[in-house]
Amino acid sequence: MESNFVKCGLTGWAAEVCYSSLAARARTHDKRMMGQTSLYMFPIYGMAAAIGPLKKKLCAKSRTFERSRLLRGSFYTCLIFFTEYCSGWLLRRTGRCPWDYSGSRFNIDGLIRLDFAPFWFALGLLFERYGDEAASVKTA
Repeated sequence: MESNFVKCGLTGWAAEVCYSSLAARARTHDKRMMGQTSLYMFPIYGMAAAIGPLKKKLCAKSRTFERSRLLRGSFYTCLIFFTEYCSGWLLRRTGRCPWDYSGSRFNIDGLIRLDFAPFWFALGLLFERYGDEAASVKTA
């Protein structure tokens, strides 16, 4: 799970830098495509390593969960929103929250953006694959 934590953390960082680069390019037309993230984001993204073991437990209890990528992706999206909200709330209390979505139309308390749901859905399924790969390496 430790290597999965690192893989999830690095993937999240890379995805955030790519997204912020493209968003800045669209917003300001800056051709340098400068993206950004925060060191605080690495452990937050790294926590997605828990998706693999969680999937295994939920699939053992529910064939529907196991068979439905839509259900699993939706569950991961909710889990990511919950994690983002809680971690953002804690970081904000100490003046360290690196994001503020207050200016966005679909924000909740400036801590999450509901319009990011498709992105979290896809990233959650990617993190799930990392867990599947880690499990197949252990059994081999």
